[in-house]
Amino acid sequence: MEFPIRVNKYVAHQGWASRREADTLIEKGAILINGKKALMGQKVEEGDKVTLKGETKSKRYLAYYKGRGIITHSPAEGETDIMMRLKKDYSITDVTPVGRLDKDSEGLMILSNDGRITAPMLDPEADHEKEYALTLDKPINGVFLKEIEKGVNIEGYVTKPCKAIKQKSKIRVNIILTEGKKHQIRRMCAALGYQVQDLKRVRIMNVELGTMKPNQYRKIAGPELKAFLQELGVSG
Repeated sequence: MEFPIRVNKYVAHQGWASRREADTLIEKGAILINGKKALMGQKVEEGDKVTLKGETKSKRYLAYYKGRGIITHSPAEGETDIMMRLKKDYSITDVTPVGRLDKDSEGLMILSNDGRITAPMLDPEADHEKEYALTLDKPINGVFLKEIEKGVNIEGYVTKPCKAIKQKSKIRVNIILTEGKKHQIRRMCAALGYQVQDLKRVRIMNVELGTMKPNQYRKIAGPELKAFLQELGVSG
């Protein structure tokens, strides 16, 4: 850490809260610098004593199986989103989804109340792996595998190289991406003459969907959480 440093960045670096949450804490007078309430935008100098009044909320990290037809964020009238399902089925209200997954797709979502992980998880330059299991509308050939791995032109944008792992079924393949353009896999397959019949995200970084069923969740903890946070550059 290099000094001087803005107080909200210092708080985030200490793992007490995200920068946005730190701003709220500063406004509430919960952050003290040398015993005095910190001011918004104030700089912390080396040797300053920064303290937090009270306790921060405990951080939660969940792996959740989003079912088909469920919206990730901002549902329209008559639609159901992840937060509605969590509240109804488990009375969980203190976490939010990080990232998105299409309405017609299913599989793994990361849910958390730790705002520090959002930016590094969604950083398009970070190359975090996401793995998807696909069922296509016709048998997969070697040309498809070669072309999709080297990158596909979708409406003027060439996708990054990826990995394609053919499964025993002739119409099933797993694709590992390090980016996430809107409807990317469906558009990549369509550009190569294939239609996606079923799409399931089975892994995000080191976190796997495993044997969970739609609308089930599990806690991310222990060595799995340590490795997850380490890749994101976030302290535990």
